[in-house]
Amino acid sequence: MAVVTVAQVTEALRKVDSGTGGLDVVARGWIKGLTIKDGHVTFALEVPAKMGPQLEPVRAAAEKAVHALPGVISVTAVLTAETAKPDAPPRRERLELPTVAHIVAVASGKGGVGKSTTAANLAVALARLGLRVAIFDADIYGPSVPRLFGLSGQKPRADGGKVFPLEAHGVKVMSIGFMIAEDNPIVWRGPMVMGALEQMLRDVQWGDLDVMVVDMPPGTGDTQLTMSQRVPLAGAVIVSTPQDIALIDARKGLNMFRKVEVPILGLIENMSYYVCPNCGHRDEIFAHGGAQRAAKDMGVPFLGEIPLELNIRTTSDAGTPIVASEPDSPHTRSFMDIAKRLWDTLQAGQRRAPSISMGTIATSSAPKN
Repeated sequence: MAVVTVAQVTEALRKVDSGTGGLDVVARGWIKGLTIKDGHVTFALEVPAKMGPQLEPVRAAAEKAVHALPGVISVTAVLTAETAKPDAPPRRERLELPTVAHIVAVASGKGGVGKSTTAANLAVALARLGLRVAIFDADIYGPSVPRLFGLSGQKPRADGGKVFPLEAHGVKVMSIGFMIAEDNPIVWRGPMVMGALEQMLRDVQWGDLDVMVVDMPPGTGDTQLTMSQRVPLAGAVIVSTPQDIALIDARKGLNMFRKVEVPILGLIENMSYYVCPNCGHRDEIFAHGGAQRAAKDMGVPFLGEIPLELNIRTTSDAGTPIVASEPDSPHTRSFMDIAKRLWDTLQAGQRRAPSISMGTIATSSAPKN
């Protein structure tokens, strides 16, 4: 197979008219963040904000031009705008994901609390309940889902401009990590990140899903805010460790979702306690019960607690989440109990992802198990 180069992609893009007076998109300086991995090409067209909506045909033409190159398997061309003025109104329209019944954001106020590991095990646990499940990695700067599912180095199949997610442990999986080398940083600004996330959500052939778990980046930044506004979330699950410093940040994350009117489906206390495998003695290394008290104080459900356990870490690093690799372990039972509570909450709420058309929101019935 031919190996496509940056020079070849750039030359192909020089033939794409910008639609703004004869200059091509390269001459305009619009091409940003060009990345090539194993025939998968990603880049952004950063255009003037006021021209953004009318330049979708240019984005499509750029994508088509690059896709025609020998050795190119897929192309992700993101149309994004230069940083808007502070007083510019936010975009309010939402993405349509009509085949997805419930989209659940798994978030944390800070990094290092085991959010991605929890999201991966929660997705596998939901699949073990007999549900149709996908996990979407929204952490553009630090995608870890490919490694957690044992899919590092693999790439999704592309056909006719559509991308088909990979699958592992009964869960459909999509991440920007499939498009770039694991040690290759993405140096993109906020609008470029959101453009990539939106395009992946829109162009991936998810099929019918009962639940899509979204592994959010840590914190309460632009990505979290925009995802909350642009993606029809059924709700958010907050992951925290028991110590006070983590709970302070967890409360911030919880309040951010409340401000954008995203329901809080519950809190999970990770690294809740440690049980010695030799003597069975239990130690509460980071204190215990802080997340449960915080949930009670803030009037949100407490979904459960996960222990600090070596096997949870090692199985995740090996690409076989503990729910899949040790289905009868007590730690798996903890995740399964949390998954059941979450699914019961989703069914009770009947909050299907809205289908938006001409300003009217239609709510579909609950999915069949």
